Amino acid sequence: MKNFRFLIIPFIICVSACNWFKSPPEIGKVLSEHFKNKIYKDFDTVAYDSVFVKTLDSLSSGFINPKTVKAFYEENGREPRLVTKFYTNGELDSLITYLQNSKVHGFNPEIFKVEQLKSLLKELSDNQFKKVEETYPVIARLEALSANAYLNYNNFLKYGVVNPRNIFSRYYIKVKRPDSTGMIKLLASESMLDTLKAVQPNSAQYKGLQRAYLNASTESEKRILLLNMERFRWKMPETGSNYVQVNIPDFKLTWFDKTDTVISMKVCVGGKRENGYEDKLKAFAKSGNLDDKPKNHETPLLFSKINSIQANPVWNIPVSIAQSEIYWMARKDPYYLSNSNIKVYYKDRLIGEPDTINWNRYSRDKLPFKFKQGSGNGNALGKFKFIFDNGSSIYLHDTNNKNGFNLSNRAISHGCVRIEKPLEFAEKLVGDSYTYDKLRAEVDLPPIDSAHVKWYKKRLAAKADTTKAFQLKPAWFGPKKAVPLLITYFTAWAQNDKIEYRPDVYQMDEKLWVAMKKFR
Repeated sequence: MKNFRFLIIPFIICVSACNWFKSPPEIGKVLSEHFKNKIYKDFDTVAYDSVFVKTLDSLSSGFINPKTVKAFYEENGREPRLVTKFYTNGELDSLITYLQNSKVHGFNPEIFKVEQLKSLLKELSDNQFKKVEETYPVIARLEALSANAYLNYNNFLKYGVVNPRNIFSRYYIKVKRPDSTGMIKLLASESMLDTLKAVQPNSAQYKGLQRAYLNASTESEKRILLLNMERFRWKMPETGSNYVQVNIPDFKLTWFDKTDTVISMKVCVGGKRENGYEDKLKAFAKSGNLDDKPKNHETPLLFSKINSIQANPVWNIPVSIAQSEIYWMARKDPYYLSNSNIKVYYKDRLIGEPDTINWNRYSRDKLPFKFKQGSGNGNALGKFKFIFDNGSSIYLHDTNNKNGFNLSNRAISHGCVRIEKPLEFAEKLVGDSYTYDKLRAEVDLPPIDSAHVKWYKKRLAAKADTTKAFQLKPAWFGPKKAVPLLITYFTAWAQNDKIEYRPDVYQMDEKLWVAMKKFR
């Protein structure tokens, strides 16, 4: 009996080492039960793991987010989680259906390796394997390609295929992009089908463009529609239901309250950059000569909130305009500055008589002066300036050049946005009659409310009193509440059951198309 005991112990150790008493992993159980095939009961996780690592390494160079995919599988023991969870319930088939139908969003299904996925699924479903080892490369490849396709499809529809901040130099809107935490959560989702359904863009704008794209007959029209579908996929900041939008190609400002339009007006925006701008910029970088510096007055795309109104504004003239325009005008006409109500400062001290400055002593690229245009009728900003935080020193403002609003191409400013109806816009912003009448009085307009006539007349009397020096100064007003402002760029959008098209005034469509071509 003792001899028998000594014999059986080594036997138990041996069979244990050979996994005889070890139950198959989850993937083995799932496939064994599904196919009624005993080979899956011998599924060896160590052997599969080695195959999967090599497969993932060979494929990941073509992935958009290889580090995230690898991190997910490292965290989960490199188990084939997608095949285990979504093969037998048909959701991997659903994934392939969505990938094949991605053409409705303007994608080429082959960017998701859809034919490879179909082939791998068929090979697994045919169940012709003789040994379990033959299944490892098929399962490993199906797992890795499914994970990549699933991530890319969801990310493309939820966030867009292109990050606009990477291709446009003046795109300052902080669009949300996919992050590793969200992608890992996506790979760990309990229902692939629910996720694929939920990620479909459902805004009225996107659906309108999509319908037009599927019905479009020419490639040029399809291209414009696709570009703007992509713009509507970008994850923009939350504006709320009440916000102001300036669409540069439309040359229009619109104040939205949900789907209603509160007010709409024409705008003039920054002029487009010079032709050959990139090459000229390189030449300027080498020479440092201002004569080589190309002009770029394009209005930046941004998101902010309008937080104040300045009546009778002062214009702090930018250095670029001082160098390219003010300097030459002052040299040409010694009285240009005083006639234009432009004050000159040297080391922040006001120069009393700017007409006496000898401009020949100064080169325009090293001007030691600052220039400010005072309040009044001649001010380039007109009677109102609407201010919002931004890093480009731009704002919405009135203008003395009202003829600009009659132009079809209104890309004529130095970068700020001139608005057609500043008084109406100010009225909507302040939101009450008392403040609005105070604002009107600052620009010599009579009050709307007769109860405010008394202090309006008092102001006019002070201004007309020749015994006192009346100095016109800026006056500040706060809006009832800060209003979100979005300066954006759409060359096509849905409106009143049809598609509106506008010219690509800054050639941003061209640049976006180049970035999107690899997804076509």
